[in-house]
Amino acid sequence: MIDLYTAATPNGHKVSIALEELALPYTLRILGFAQNEQKQPAFLAINPNGRIPAIVDHDAGDFAVFESGAILIYLAEKTGQLMPTDAKGRSRVLQWLMFQMGGIGPMMGQANVFYRYFPEKIQPAIDRYQGESKRLFRVLDGHLKDHEFLAGDYSIADIANWAWVRTHKWSGVAVDDLPHLQRWIDAIRARPAVQRGLMAPPSARDLTGEHNEEQARKFSLEARGMVEMGQSKA
Repeated sequence: MIDLYTAATPNGHKVSIALEELALPYTLRILGFAQNEQKQPAFLAINPNGRIPAIVDHDAGDFAVFESGAILIYLAEKTGQLMPTDAKGRSRVLQWLMFQMGGIGPMMGQANVFYRYFPEKIQPAIDRYQGESKRLFRVLDGHLKDHEFLAGDYSIADIANWAWVRTHKWSGVAVDDLPHLQRWIDAIRARPAVQRGLMAPPSARDLTGEHNEEQARKFSLEARGMVEMGQSKA
């Protein structure tokens, strides 16, 4: 059994989706950011950085893993799924995983901070991070023109990138002009395991319609508080 310490963020959903795809049993342990639970000693013993997600694999002697990319690699290697075992195939997956970890995630995360959460609207910063996010989306779109998935078969690279890219509207970045990226987004969203993973737990980023506007506003205010404390939750 695996304990998943998480919250409703793209990085959290990367791991819940992978666990669902791999059909690994897990217990969901949702941390409350408003209560600062991710900075408490019990969780810091699992992840010294005090960020979600993290896992504890009880079948491997209570082995703890933090950092979402490292968790995805661990789960893929543990099961022999979602990543090839040959050197070139594994490298292709890791290249696109690092593309998300070093590019898509940080740029979209900063776009969220300045577009959604920061109390002042600093337009040059918004333009900078939305523009860089869109540039990275174009890289994905160009690659997906000739590839069904990012690195051969469906893999942890797709899961990692998709969990962020699917939230592009929350970051204020359109993908209407990127047909290959849109095709990929829709294809992965249709997977039953992905749909289950997105509910572990559900995100306010997905809220639409009049009745959900207040909940989305509360989510933004909570995130703003985290940003002002220097503890952005992605």
